[in-house]
Amino acid sequence: MKRIVIFASGSGSNAENIITYFQNKGNAEVVQVLTNNPQATVLDRCKRLKVSAFSFNRTAFYTKDHVLSHTQQLNPDLIVLAGFLWKIPENFVHAFPNKIINIHPALLPKYGGKGMYGQHVHEAVVNNKETETGITIHFVNERYDEGNIIFQVSCEVNPYDSAEDVASKIHELEMIHFPNVIESILTSNG
Repeated sequence: MKRIVIFASGSGSNAENIITYFQNKGNAEVVQVLTNNPQATVLDRCKRLKVSAFSFNRTAFYTKDHVLSHTQQLNPDLIVLAGFLWKIPENFVHAFPNKIINIHPALLPKYGGKGMYGQHVHEAVVNNKETETGITIHFVNERYDEGNIIFQVSCEVNPYDSAEDVASKIHELEMIHFPNVIESILTSNG
């Protein structure tokens, strides 16, 4: 059985979608969810879904390597960033080469980089009068949103769409495609 570790910072809707997808499949499991936010709703979702979860602070992640060593002990086949907002440290990236993926709510390289997440992205898409947007699933490297692209899918942005409308379309794409792409990566890695 393949082992997935999820990093999340917020509500955890993507994390829950991934957890339930693989609970129903039986070919992989989310062994733990880690969060940098002790108030994150993802912790409540994990409790309800009976998945191990814990939160950590900036020092444990960036200075002490506690989170790195803990993650290594979990022996993940794949680490999934599902709304995780901190930059992954370089030593973490090197410890798990091509084993960390992220989902971004735009068609990279557009609207990527530091500070470009969630509503900030959707507002930029609307303000720039884009006619399409979408999601990008990519490997994580040492720089924000610059790792090799694994998968992209687009959706139309109508002239009357608000940032909230765009967010809804993106959320729907995430729910449909993220678990399938994760499964595909796990399958192709043997």
